[in-house]
Formats: sequence, C-alpha cells, structure tokens
Amino acid sequence: MAQQRHVHPTPETDSEVNGDDWYGRDFSGQTFTRIAFIDVVMTEAIGTGAAFEECSFKGAELNAAAFDSSAFVNCTFTRSSLFGTTFKGCKLIGTMFDNCRFGAFEVEGGSWSFVGLSGADLRQATFKDVQMREADLTGARLNDAVLRNLDLTGSWFHRADLSGADLRGSILTGLDPETTDLKGAIISLEQAVFFAEAIGLDVRAD
Repeated sequence: MAQQRHVHPTPETDSEVNGDDWYGRDFSGQTFTRIAFIDVVMTEAIGTGAAFEECSFKGAELNAAAFDSSAFVNCTFTRSSLFGTTFKGCKLIGTMFDNCRFGAFEVEGGSWSFVGLSGADLRQATFKDVQMREADLTGARLNDAVLRNLDLTGSWFHRADLSGADLRGSILTGLDPETTDLKGAIISLEQAVFFAEAIGLDVRAD
C-alpha cells in the first residue's frame, strides 16, 4: 500500500466475494460488513442508502457506478477502477485508496474526512461541497482538477500537484505553497490574501 498519513490496515474480513459479475447491480438500502470484494465487476452499479463497512475492494471495477447518500466507512480500495464513478452525499470517512484508477471521477457533498488519497491520479476529478478534513493528498496529482468549496482543514498536500486546479471556496489551511505546485491554480481574492500571508507578505487594504 502507498505511504499514507492515516494508516489503517486492510480490514479483517469475515467473508469474500471473488470474481463475481455484478454489472449494473442495485445496492440501494443494503448493508455489507467486513466483506472482501476481489476482482468483482460492479460497473454501472447504483445505490441509494447503501452501506459498506470495513470492506476491502481488490481489483474491483466500479466504472460508471453511481452512489447517492451511501457510506463506505473504513474501507480500502486497492488496484480498483473508478473511472466515471459518482458519489453524491456519501460518507467515506477513513477510507483508503491505493493504486486505483479514477479518470472522470465526481464527488458532490458528503464527508470524506480522514480519507487516504496519497499519490492518487485525480487530474480529471471533480470534488464539490465536500468535507475533507485531514485528508491525505500527499503527492496526489490534482492538476486541472475541480476542488470547489471543500473543507480541507488539516489536510496534507506535501508534493501534491495542484497546478491549474480550481480551488475557489475551499479551506486550505494545511497547504504550504512552498511544498505544493500551485502554478496556474484558480483561487478567490480571499484565498489570494491567505497565500500571500502564508509566504510572509504583509497584506494591507490601502
């Protein structure tokens, strides 16, 4: 697993689903606890109010899946594909992603606090109105990503690439401009003041 700030071992699972084809399956209202999903196809799956607790996904395919008001709590995703996957109002607290493929990945609302995305390639990702406190984005590739109105309080950005990213409205108190690539990033005037002060400038109104 890639080096993560919040290191949680792969959950100890009680059962496994191995190699099943769950293409287009509806997970709405279902709860899965401590299950290992290995090489399972979940492409175009949907789920409203689904819950996955302490599950592991290894080599799983969730391309174009859509989850609404669902939870993936303390789960791990390893070598899994989430191209075009959407999460709306979902809770992924403490969930870790290692060596996953994201592509045009969309997240709107919900809580992704303590999530591990160290080294993730999120260049085409969109995150809007998400709570991501203490998220690990160390070394993540977020260039040209949309990161609007996020609460990233206490998150780690060391060696992350945010060049060209849209950061407007996001709380970025844990970001050090000297250790993060911000070339061409889009920010608001308020954020510009924050970054100016972060590098030691004395900002005055007149």
